[in-house]
Order: sequence, then C-alpha cells, then structure tokens
Amino acid sequence: MLLTLTTTHQPATDLGFLLHKHPERAQSFPVAAGTAHVFYPVATETKCTAALLVDIDPIELVRGKHNSAFSLAQYVNDRPYAAGSMLAVALGTVFRTAMNGISGRQELADEAIPLAIHVPALPARGGTDLVTRMFEPLGWDVRATTVPLDPAFPDWGDAPYVDLHLTGTMRLSAALRHLYVLLPVLDNAKHYWVTQEEIDKLLRAGEGWLAEHPERALISRRYLAHRNAYVQVALTRLAEADEAEEDELDNALAEPVVATEPNRAQPLAVLRRENVIAQLKAAGARRVLDLGCGGGALLRDLVKEPEFTEILGVDVSASALAIAARRFERSPDRVKARLALRQSALTYVDQSLIGYDAAVLMEVVEHVDESRLPALERSVFGSAKPRTVIVTTPNVEYNVRFETLPQGKLRHGDHRFEWTRAEFRDWADGVAGRNGYTVRYLPVGDDDPEVGPPTQLAVFEVSA
Repeated sequence: MLLTLTTTHQPATDLGFLLHKHPERAQSFPVAAGTAHVFYPVATETKCTAALLVDIDPIELVRGKHNSAFSLAQYVNDRPYAAGSMLAVALGTVFRTAMNGISGRQELADEAIPLAIHVPALPARGGTDLVTRMFEPLGWDVRATTVPLDPAFPDWGDAPYVDLHLTGTMRLSAALRHLYVLLPVLDNAKHYWVTQEEIDKLLRAGEGWLAEHPERALISRRYLAHRNAYVQVALTRLAEADEAEEDELDNALAEPVVATEPNRAQPLAVLRRENVIAQLKAAGARRVLDLGCGGGALLRDLVKEPEFTEILGVDVSASALAIAARRFERSPDRVKARLALRQSALTYVDQSLIGYDAAVLMEVVEHVDESRLPALERSVFGSAKPRTVIVTTPNVEYNVRFETLPQGKLRHGDHRFEWTRAEFRDWADGVAGRNGYTVRYLPVGDDDPEVGPPTQLAVFEVSA
C-alpha cells in the first residue's frame, strides 16, 4: 500500500520538519502485522514528496489478533495488499506528531500550504461518487478514477478500488486527520476489532470538521463498523459540538449504496457540474443563484468562470454554509467580491432572490417532500423568476445499472423520491406551463438506449 504527499510550498523541504522525518533518510517503523517505510522520492527547494509504503506480512496478519470476516479469508482475500484501514493505522503511527499539529517550527505547522496526495489503490466501497462526497466538502479538489479488475480483460469490469488524487491548500495536520478517518470509511471495514475507544479516536481526528460534514452520519457509521450503539454515542457528541439537534443527524443514517457507472473514469458529480456550467454560459447568465448549494462544490467551479460576476449560494443548513464559507477563506479578494452565501429555505418566498439571471437546483428537488414541491415552485419559478432555471435529478430507471444498489433502493437515504424520465418531464412541463417558461431536456452521462442517462437535466427559460 502506497501513499505520497507532495508540497510546492517553498522551501519545499520544510515538509521534513512538519512530518518529523528527514528527507535524506529512508526510515522503517513496525506497525500492526507489517512494516511502514518512509522515504522521499523528490526533495528539492521547489517540490518535495514524502512516500509512505506499508508492507504487510500476510502470515503475521493471520497469526496476530486481527479480524477476518470469514474462516477462509487468509486464502481468498486481497485485503492484506490494499486496505484503507491498515494504511490509516500506519499514518497514525508514523506521523502521529504531525497529525497532532506539533512542530519545532510551530508557525509552519499552523500555516495552510499547497498539498497533493496520491493513493494509487484505495478501497472505495461506493465508488468515485462516494470518494468525491467524502473529500470535496473539506476543500479538496478530487480526481478519482476506477481501477480495472484486470486491464487485460476489460469485460471483467472494475475492481472495488480507485486511483485517488487530492489537491488543496490546508494545514498538514488537517490533511492527515482527513485521511486517518476517511480511508477506513471508504474501505467500509476495519482489520481489527472495534471497541468503544474508537469513538474517541473518531472525535479527536474529526475535531473541527466532522461535526459540519454533510456526510457525518455515514462517516460515523462506517468508521465505527456499523455498531449502532457506538454510532448513536458519536452522533450525540457531534450534535453537541455543532449545537444541532440529534434528530437532524439521525435522518442521514440510511446509508447510500451507489456505484459509479461502468467504465466511467470521470465521476458523475463532475459531469453534472460541467453540464450545468455549460448551460449557464449558453444562456449568457452573469448573476447566478446556486439554490441548495450544500458545501459549495458547484460554487467552487462557478467562481473559476469570470463571466459569472455575481454568485449567491443558498442553503437551509447553517452547517453546510459554514463548510462552503471555509472553502473560500483563503480565496483572493476578487473572488470573495463576486460570491455571497445566504441561509434560506427554498419552500418559502425570499424577496432577496429576485433579479438574478439564472438559478441552479442541482440534485435538490429529490430531497424535498413531494407535498412541498408546489411551495418550491412558487418560491423559485413564481417569485424569484430568473430568466433561466437549471434542474438536475437522478433518473431512477438507470438505477439497475448500479450493480451494488439493491433493487428498489434509492441512491441516497435522504432522497424522498427518484423520478423516471416520464415523471420528471410531467413535473417540469407543468411547472413551465404554469409559470411562463419553456423547458428542454438533456442527458448527463451516457444515454443508455434502454434506461436513459444516470442524471436528467432540464433547462427552463422564460417564454418570449
């Protein structure tokens, strides 16, 4: 198992001070059932890369006090060679001081620096979409591609692993704590017996970010090996930290079970954002509303486009808006001048939303109770009434193409419904007719001849 961590902060070799590992020495450390090696493939003033290589002894893994899911696991299991849980333990063992943010040069440890992380074979039960949902809210730019089971036999499909690249600007201690928690979460398994001590480990490593993460319930459930009693304790303590109601966290406990599209290298979430931005540009929009902006994934892409001169992100969740705000804390003033955030419920008329060129409801309507959709229609299409409205939503017909999604199960536990193409068109045609819009439909992702695209997109435009 290999992980590399790179910085271009100058002098880049300061990474050695932060990690407490000298760039000119290769070092080895004993870890559970193996050895962790730290070395620096690149160490110059302009670029420095530290590599963590974990060499697992599969015989010791079987002999030691480590869990196996079943009696033959030692013979038919690839976990000794690619397990996020083991890599996380090695991170915590080898880089413990750095993870705690302690350094002989404390001003450097407290500084946000440019970082790039690469894990070539990361277990990801949930695919690239789940990887994106885990890391993007924390401010990372995510590039995750599926790894084929065997490149020589493409018909065999993909392995449950991704090639992960993360880039961002943040404190090294925060980056290490993100990895320490999320690697075993994505793996959805641990190689050791989970006890109550894991709750404290989770909350310590998640301090400052987990309580506000939109997937905090899923993270807690997977990290604590689905032990419900521990999960409830963790969620209660997170709710106290976030001054939120515990019930708000419990609503998200239903775990999404979604796989990426077969043979798709680019996550569906990225395709959605690209399609939305293309339609905004085609409409000539300058002032844009991102309604239900969540942690700000679309906002981050919108601010990169100079033609969008005013961008307002709106969400009912104060925690989500706090995450979105942190994405832009270190942005240049020219970016901050174009961007604003506002807490508001889309099912209530908000006069401040009037006058924008375009509004985006990206993967939002399916999170609203169907009985409340008329209220959302009145707020967005009747009151705010931008010239262009773009709506995306899952196509439930495509769900059969997700091999890990049980029949009849929705893609996310918080979805109130998922529409067929006919149901979406029926709703959208009605909205357009009642509010003076025309509407056209576009596929997002491969348009399967039998079940259509994974995501359906509608572009509403005010009738001439």
